[in-house]
Amino acid sequence: MAIIKNKTVLVTGGAGFIGSNIIDRLLTQENKVVCLDNFSTGKKENLAHHSANPDFRLIEGDIRNIESCHTAVKGVDIVLHQAALGSVPRSINDPITTNEVNVSGFLNMLVAARDAGVKRFVYAASSSTYGDSQELPKVEDIIGQPLSPYAVTKYVNELYASVFARTYNMQLIGLRYFNVFGPRQDPNGAYAAVIPLFVKALISKQSPKINGDGSYSRDFTYVDNVIQANEKAATIDHPEAVNTVYNVACGERTSLNELILLLKEFLSQYDGAIAQVETQYGPVRAGDVPHSLAAIDKATRLLNYQPTHLFKEGLQEAISWYWNSFNEASSNY
Repeated sequence: MAIIKNKTVLVTGGAGFIGSNIIDRLLTQENKVVCLDNFSTGKKENLAHHSANPDFRLIEGDIRNIESCHTAVKGVDIVLHQAALGSVPRSINDPITTNEVNVSGFLNMLVAARDAGVKRFVYAASSSTYGDSQELPKVEDIIGQPLSPYAVTKYVNELYASVFARTYNMQLIGLRYFNVFGPRQDPNGAYAAVIPLFVKALISKQSPKINGDGSYSRDFTYVDNVIQANEKAATIDHPEAVNTVYNVACGERTSLNELILLLKEFLSQYDGAIAQVETQYGPVRAGDVPHSLAAIDKATRLLNYQPTHLFKEGLQEAISWYWNSFNEASSNY
């Protein structure tokens, strides 16, 4: 069922893994879509199949440039702000750039949306905001101290959104993503996420490396659930549901050791030798949160958010995509 329909929607960071999947959905629902991306982490090939679509417009620009933001929001009904520099380790290695993109860039987008009269602005928040809070499951109004510069930037986004909502009569909704995975998530580079990184290693018969003893756990969330949450946040018409933040997850957690076992099980259906690949263990990574589990009651109650894919279902779909993608890439060499 189409949730956003007959709208003009700006997706910032639309060439990225999450953004491009959102754009795919929007363009099947009679929308016009504008994408703003500087391709620092996004990929043009993620959008290539839309290049001839008259309802799609690509702006190559940077959210750190206020003029690019003003250009992108012209005539837009809804902003889905996905642009950010992700990764806790990246932010520890380079906190200045992470802050410039995630805080200054976010503020530029808020100002541009305000000036253009865009009322509904949905943005990617992060489960990293919970910091050192020991509470499980994570409930939206109980957070701890941030554990990384990245977490600081995502919390500042929430503070700015709250101020803009009150000061400028805007409708802003933050979605705290929990370890999103799925098709197009890049397995390459120094800051690749854990699932594509492990999948790439296993397909190559190389030992995946776990930071710590593998007991750390995450509420891994398939990208289709994130798309649903963005659409519902963009269209909900109830005062209590706007100008707040929501967890976007499945409400179940999986340890890294359990993740490896599942990946081996699913990948072994394609290549039985993968089941024999050994796992390596290393030191705990700085800034890592030991356990992450979301309470999704608030999103269920106010947004009618209902995850369509629990972890294992989403993982099977992702594995299929990764296997085909890996073999396609290998055949090009």
